[in-house]
Amino acid sequence: MKPSRVNVIRVYRSPVDHRRGRIVAGNLVIPCALGRSGTSHAKREGDGAAPVGRFKLLEAFYRADRDPRPRTGLKLRPIRRTDGWSDDPSDHRYNCLITLPCSTRHEAMWRDDHLYDVVIDIAWNRGPIVKGRGSAFFLHLGRKGLTPTDGCVVVEKPMIRRLLERIGPHTQIEIVG
Repeated sequence: MKPSRVNVIRVYRSPVDHRRGRIVAGNLVIPCALGRSGTSHAKREGDGAAPVGRFKLLEAFYRADRDPRPRTGLKLRPIRRTDGWSDDPSDHRYNCLITLPCSTRHEAMWRDDHLYDVVIDIAWNRGPIVKGRGSAFFLHLGRKGLTPTDGCVVVEKPMIRRLLERIGPHTQIEIVG
């Protein structure tokens, strides 16, 4: 039976450890990790916090060389070796997908580890983009033990696929502070 789509997925911060939490998507509850600084109402580049608020889910990316195409209602595309994400506030392409090589500070989307094998792009700081307000806010795969991130929300690999099945073009994510 195909899971039903949800309109909002919520991320609740743990009251015990603000770097951990849970995602609730309908009847699916998933453990997650957050940024090393937990969550923030005043997100800034490099602060290690996930921004509090409700955001659109823009699209998902995946490594086609590692896994089959995930099932989702989101726009979905394979990650290319030349994909990067600008996290340099002085770059006019700040907080956008870019093509590598690139001389400004950026993250490579094609990684040797498995953290970006599946990535959901969360619409933080997108309309308009404010330089220094934070970039590359994703929901992606976590390290073993779900260790804290630089500000993203991370889950275990089997869980992200189950979550993607419940996400459509109108689904939003709410980070509860």
